[in-house]
Amino acid sequence: MKIVQRGSLGGVSRLTLGSGGIGQVWGPTDRDEATATVRLAWESGITLFDMAPLYGDGEAESVMGHAFDGRFPDGLRVTTKCMLGDTPAADVERRLRASLDESCRRMRCEYADVFILHGYIVADDLRDSSRGARLAQIGVPETRYFNTVVPAFERLKASGRIGAWGITAASTQPQNLAALRHPSAPGVVQCVANLLDSPGGMAITRQPAEPRAVIAEASRRGIGVMGIRAVAAGSLTSFIDRKVADRSPEMRDWNRAEGFRALAAKLGKSPAYLAHSYALSMQGIDTVVLGIKNRSELTECLAAEADGRMSQDVIAAIDAAAADPAR
Repeated sequence: MKIVQRGSLGGVSRLTLGSGGIGQVWGPTDRDEATATVRLAWESGITLFDMAPLYGDGEAESVMGHAFDGRFPDGLRVTTKCMLGDTPAADVERRLRASLDESCRRMRCEYADVFILHGYIVADDLRDSSRGARLAQIGVPETRYFNTVVPAFERLKASGRIGAWGITAASTQPQNLAALRHPSAPGVVQCVANLLDSPGGMAITRQPAEPRAVIAEASRRGIGVMGIRAVAAGSLTSFIDRKVADRSPEMRDWNRAEGFRALAAKLGKSPAYLAHSYALSMQGIDTVVLGIKNRSELTECLAAEADGRMSQDVIAAIDAAAADPAR
């Protein structure tokens, strides 16, 4: 497994095991298979495990604690997250600390290498959100983020509870870029990294997503970039292994990817393999977070990483297929 060196992600594997799959967000699995998948990931050279309490109502984090019996091997690193939303400023630090305590309890550890703001940084006066009433649960107003959340993260870091902190850059572009350019910038950013440049159901406005501009800015500033949604929530695989609505963002992406799936068949590769290989080949991506849920899916991703960066000709062909779904 190739190891990369960048900022707060220095010395991390090119693949990261995410918690969505083992937390049963991306189709069914069970604890035994999830545990075996975590162990295989470590044995195969994956050193970073991206956890969050929301996945499986804490199940993914519990699997991490169970997989290693509360004794993480040397070199294994974990992230966890906290969804603050519109938490009042006076409660922000208490909520961050409580969430971190609960995550560490489930993972049976005392320290998180990276603590990530789950959700979005949004304009204080955002009114055109496509998420409606959910916005208050998932969106942190930018003034509160800069004045309250950032200092709270910095205090957690200074106290030794976390090694670094990060954000999810899936909100509106001015807020994404302002966070990266701030004097107290995050050490890590999670950013959409797929061939459609699609946030799918993560989108909170109807403004077009521009994830590559965020990736480029983070890379210029030495901020570690964790690529997420490489298979666009299943839309870039052979089939979506859970029920999705006909008019959902995932189904729109699935329809848009028709040409990509045809190209994958022509190349003799599965769509999932090709999508992960593409994400690993994107400029500025340090590690790709896998949403896999079992050892079979993990093995395919390991093969994509082992095969190295895809050729520019294949990248160009994929870009053309994604731009013109009718091909």
